[in-house]
Formats: sequence, structure tokens, C-alpha cells
Amino acid sequence: MTVTDNVHLHEIHKFGSQAERWWDPNGEFRTLHQVNPLRLAFIAQYADLQGKQVVDVGCGGGILTEGLVKAGADALGIDLSEELIDIADLHGLETGISASYQKISAEALAAEQPASFDHVTCMEMLEHVPDPASIIQACATLVKPGGMVFFSTLNRVPKAYLLAIVAAEYVLNMVPKGTHDYKTFIKPAELSQTARRVGLELQGITGIEYSPFTKQFSLGRDIDVNYIAAFRRPE
Repeated sequence: MTVTDNVHLHEIHKFGSQAERWWDPNGEFRTLHQVNPLRLAFIAQYADLQGKQVVDVGCGGGILTEGLVKAGADALGIDLSEELIDIADLHGLETGISASYQKISAEALAAEQPASFDHVTCMEMLEHVPDPASIIQACATLVKPGGMVFFSTLNRVPKAYLLAIVAAEYVLNMVPKGTHDYKTFIKPAELSQTARRVGLELQGITGIEYSPFTKQFSLGRDIDVNYIAAFRRPE
């Protein structure tokens, strides 16, 4: 890891130190397991994954990456946490799911392999890096003309602070305390504006909603907390 990497070292340590619990569907990262089918369903609305080259930026322990492979993609997961890459590799060996993983930054991969991937995913990562615009630029560089780029992140409005931090971290214990920092949340207009500057066109945006009554997540119209967006790089 170099000093120029777009990363908070404390974030890498925070998530890397919990790597062994990444694949516990009832553990600290159970929300990632619960929303993964929704992410894949949203992606399927805009992209055919069968036989496609897809890179999952900020893959963590590989939950979405493996889902992309199950949907027919040839998926590469990248992350700067060696512990998480090791866990993702190990889980793939245990399950026989043939995803590939590499410890590399999005910016470095974009410099090495511009316009090499049919589609790009980047979920719950932008709010964890010092310069999210640099990640968005890298994703736009990685995708082929005509390909799709998918981002999910959290909206910087008071409702998101109350639900994603106060409720999710401290009341319901849905995610580990300290997972999120409200200052780093990104408004949809900010994401769209940055994406447009690097040549990506917004195709659709949907909220990921949580019901405390059913304890289930669903896709919906409310983008005030967690949202997922699809962008296309023009031909």
C-alpha cells in the first residue's frame, strides 16, 4: 500500500480486523447478506451479466463478487485489505465459486486496464474513502464504452443519520458501531454530478429500504437513507 492510495488506513484496519466474521449470515455483517439479492436484482434490471467481465470495486470479503459469479459473470473483486482478500479467496475455495480477487486500488487497476470491463460495481465504498470522486473516475475508466457502472452509498440527510447510524449501529445493532461517519455520506445529486463530469450518464436510482416491523430490506422509492444508482458510459 502506497502513500498515494485513496484510502483511510483506519478503515482498512477496521474492516480487515473483522474479516473472519464476514461470511457469518447472522453476524455483524448480516445486513450485507440481506441486501445482496436486492443489489443483484437492481443490477439485472440494467445489465446482462452472463459471460460478462465485471469488476467489483471495494469487494470486501466477496459477498457481491460471488453473487455476480452465480449470475453468470466472470468477476474480479478488488480491495486494499489483505485480510478481506484472503477471506474472499478462502470462501471461494470452500464453495467452489470461481471469483478472482486482487489487492489493488481502483485507480491503479484503471491505469493498468482502462476500458477492460463490461460492467463495474462499487457498493458501500464511496463513503469510506478520502476522495470518492477519484473512485468514480476510476470506475468510469475501467468500464468499456456502453457498459454499466453501479454505485450504492448513503444519503447525507438527517434521516440517514438517525436510521443508518443511531438506529442501525446503536439501537438495533444491525452493523458494528463506528461503521459510518455522517460527514462522508453522499447526496444523490452530488454522486450524479461527479459521475456526469467523468462521462457517465445516470440510468436509474432506487432506495434500499428497511422495515423494522418485518426486519426485511426491499427496493423502493425512498432514497433518503441507502440508495443504489446505475450509470452508463456512452458508446
